Amino acid sequence: MKITFQLFRHISLSMIVIGTCMLVVSGCKQNSENATSAEKGAGRYDYLSGSSFEKGFPTRETIISLTDELKFQRAVQSYLWSLPAINMWAMKEGSEKIFGAGYNILPVWTKRLDARTKITTPNSDLIYAMGYLDLKKYGALVVETPPGILGMFDDMWQKPIMGPSINGTQYRGDVGIPGPDKGAGGKYLLLPPDYKGSIPQSGYYVYRSETYNVFLFWRAFYKDPSDLSSPVAAIKTTKIYPYGKESAALPMQFPDASGEKEINMLFPEDGAYFDMLDRFIQEESVMERDLDMRGFLHTIGIEKDKKFAPSEEDRKLLNLAAVTAFKTSKVIINELLPKETGGLYYKGRQWVNTFAGENTSFQSSGTFTNLEQRTAYFTSAYSDAPAMVVNMINSGAKYPATSKDADGEYLDGGKNYSLHLPANIPAKIFWSLAAYNSITASGLDNGQPFPSLNAMDKPVQNADGSIDLYLGPKAPQGKEKNWIATVPDKGYFVILRLYAPEQAFFDQTWQPEDIKKVK
Repeated sequence: MKITFQLFRHISLSMIVIGTCMLVVSGCKQNSENATSAEKGAGRYDYLSGSSFEKGFPTRETIISLTDELKFQRAVQSYLWSLPAINMWAMKEGSEKIFGAGYNILPVWTKRLDARTKITTPNSDLIYAMGYLDLKKYGALVVETPPGILGMFDDMWQKPIMGPSINGTQYRGDVGIPGPDKGAGGKYLLLPPDYKGSIPQSGYYVYRSETYNVFLFWRAFYKDPSDLSSPVAAIKTTKIYPYGKESAALPMQFPDASGEKEINMLFPEDGAYFDMLDRFIQEESVMERDLDMRGFLHTIGIEKDKKFAPSEEDRKLLNLAAVTAFKTSKVIINELLPKETGGLYYKGRQWVNTFAGENTSFQSSGTFTNLEQRTAYFTSAYSDAPAMVVNMINSGAKYPATSKDADGEYLDGGKNYSLHLPANIPAKIFWSLAAYNSITASGLDNGQPFPSLNAMDKPVQNADGSIDLYLGPKAPQGKEKNWIATVPDKGYFVILRLYAPEQAFFDQTWQPEDIKKVK
């Protein structure tokens, strides 16, 4: 039988599917069969390494199969590499689809953010405001910040934007309490990457972005869950306008993002990811550091100022690559990240430290970027700033997280668990525990108003001041105030947030216990 180009390419893609399923699906299974991943994928590896050459040159079949393999591999790595940008770009597109675009539009979750807002690991225990500022369209922008916020400016790669150096402190990204205004509020001047105008020597905290679009993120604190008016009112004092053109500025709008509507701000898990990546590439600046990886994009048909038009067969391949990359990212966060140096907060316990090394670029080694840390974080979270990463006593925040119980088994929404928090939880502002969907990393849609508990909820304490929290499909009798509902047949993970962590957290004289099954 004569094998046509189309038929052989179909066979080639089939081999990719088979190999992908063998490698990725088996990799996601915990405590699976004794066979190693290499053994399970041996058929695919043997097929590739055994590709035919005649007289020193590849056969037509080899050209087809290895070209597809090259595209597949580069697509997978492009997905993982670009996660910080596309996680953020998905948020931007999702927000602007609902609320519109413009520097003057700042959505506020006035009633707190619940599971109807689909976004990676949000905190329901603060008042959120998130905006997207286009410095390419509007030029340099001034942001007048409210007092008392925990805020940040990130570029579209989720890198904290370089700010001023004041009294020996180099500020990057942080705004408000951890920023140069120290929580008093102030005027910030955001400059685009190609800005060539004059820069004021006083009156502004100047931040220069490496991307044209900037992520503005305010978090405001409340003391009483029944009265959110003060933090909401504070956020609504924000002013944003083009530099030197305040009198002609568009009026600020603060659309209420809370309510009945569902807002999807999640990045795609399939081939649609590459369409979004292309939109990002067309809109954003080119940085020399990214040229090699943009070469990967060139291989799969994504290139600045050129139309992305993959063939039907290439779309099938890109879809397979995206699905594989997404699943790989979940293997990384659940299995590889804890094995990194400093990947666990406490010896013999399950609490994971994504930011081991205290480096916002995941480059604490000084010799490489830790891609396990980077991928793990951006597949399940957004926003990056020193206040989240660097150890700051009585300032910033820390985020111990786990997807496993004390026995090392994944958390199961159909089972009941308890978590013991010793007395004197070392969080000067407040602490919270939140549950998240293990696949999307969005807040667990568990039927409760919010999938979390926090200090302001005033959970019942034990006689010694310690607190026992409960997770499961049904509340233990009499423990309803200390219970987070979970969903049967769905896995989840939790994050323990400590805002303004105190010394006892850092010297580990205070440690949360592992999550334990309740029999």
